[in-house]
Amino acid sequence: MNIFLDTSSLLKVYHREQDTDEILKLLSQEVENIYLSELAKIEFNSAVWKKVRTKEFIEVKAKEMITHFENDYNNFLWISIDKETISAAKELIKTYGQDGLRTLDAIQLACAVLKRNKIQKYKTSDSTLKQIFIKEKLTVC
Repeated sequence: MNIFLDTSSLLKVYHREQDTDEILKLLSQEVENIYLSELAKIEFNSAVWKKVRTKEFIEVKAKEMITHFENDYNNFLWISIDKETISAAKELIKTYGQDGLRTLDAIQLACAVLKRNKIQKYKTSDSTLKQIFIKEKLTVC
């Protein structure tokens, strides 16, 4: 099975939070490939440094987490953010903007939608994005 993780779920792989066990269990099933948007490289770093700013953990831990994630880059299939992705994200905002779809989530969603023929399951820990995944008939877990 191929799975798509957005950054909200990816972060839980590297930092124990609510739903970490659920995500790790899901990934321990017969997952062949984990797809990530190239955007995750930026969002992951931003989320980690936010945890430092909010004193959830210290700078040393942030640097270790980022290094661990970067060392794992080859374990993922990366979805490029190109003109097609941006165009799809723009259309998705037109469709779901009233539902709360925001810019970066629209890019994540566009990446997921554009690879729907290769991905069987989708995981997000963002409740708004999850509802939109469902509306797009993407199999969320």
